[in-house]
Amino acid sequence: MPIPIAPILGIFADNVRKRGSVLPLSKRKATGWARGLNLPRGGRTVLYTGHMYQMVPAIHAMSSQLALLENSFLTRFFGLGRLVNKVIDLSFFMGLTASRERMRRSNQVLRDIVELLRGAGVEFGYLYEDEFYAGALLYDNGQDEAFGEHARRVTAHLKELGVKCLITVDPHTTKMLRQAYPHFVKDFDIEVRNYLEVLAERHPKAAAPAYGEVVLHDSCVYARYEDICEQPRVLLRAAGVSVREPAQSGKAMHCCGGPIESLFPSEAHRISRNRVDQLEAAGKNVVTMCPFCWVNLSKAAGSRLVINDIASTLADCRRKTSVASSSTATQAMAAE
Repeated sequence: MPIPIAPILGIFADNVRKRGSVLPLSKRKATGWARGLNLPRGGRTVLYTGHMYQMVPAIHAMSSQLALLENSFLTRFFGLGRLVNKVIDLSFFMGLTASRERMRRSNQVLRDIVELLRGAGVEFGYLYEDEFYAGALLYDNGQDEAFGEHARRVTAHLKELGVKCLITVDPHTTKMLRQAYPHFVKDFDIEVRNYLEVLAERHPKAAAPAYGEVVLHDSCVYARYEDICEQPRVLLRAAGVSVREPAQSGKAMHCCGGPIESLFPSEAHRISRNRVDQLEAAGKNVVTMCPFCWVNLSKAAGSRLVINDIASTLADCRRKTSVASSSTATQAMAAE
């Protein structure tokens, strides 16, 4: 028996209304990535994670468990599961089974984004526990009523905090705040900028091409809906990285399978495997720019490919450039 859609979507909506997110995170897991970075609290311009990178390990755990239940008689009890979830947060157990390594890597991506923005001279704060999930899964699955309620609640909260500009870190949160919220929230006037746009607009200086090549997997949402297609290429090339294009790239990219994984695990995995084949034909080192793309393609690829987020790739290049510059300066001083 296929995964029953209605109870799953019902749990998502119930969680958002009752707990603020489709997969509620503890404050420690939601904000732990920022520990030690000394980010100012709040401000007119804030980095907005929308909890997407933090949720990815739990989402991966949930989709893996749903895949095991697909076509099982246990799917008959999903309706009961929704009733239980209204009293007991069942999604809590998804976090317990989440991979610690995925959690570490997801947190590191956010830390790398902070390093890149700071390196570019961008000033911003962070809302810590005052940051809310943006509601992407509700919107993508057509739950307009629940999404509208959540969008208005998030907007009112941001305005109470005096936020005027949001720097987003993933495609789904970017699209929600920049395109979906204005349709559901009257007079939504908060500026929304994606960090890749912010970095590209700073016109980074080109580095020597000394860091090899990567195969770039575009985000469907970035390229098709947000017109963020050239910026990742500009940033990688400026960092000294040679970019290889797989079959179906840019605005005609092949999906990672992520958007339907919670409801149709088998089909999502088939799509992911097809995309991995395309990527592997272009090279072994792949760069993604979306937490869902990263986790879905990594799962499908296994050991066939090395898959990293663009923020970590750019930050690594920046560190190598800094080390190389320091070494050159030291050698020059020694020669004098």
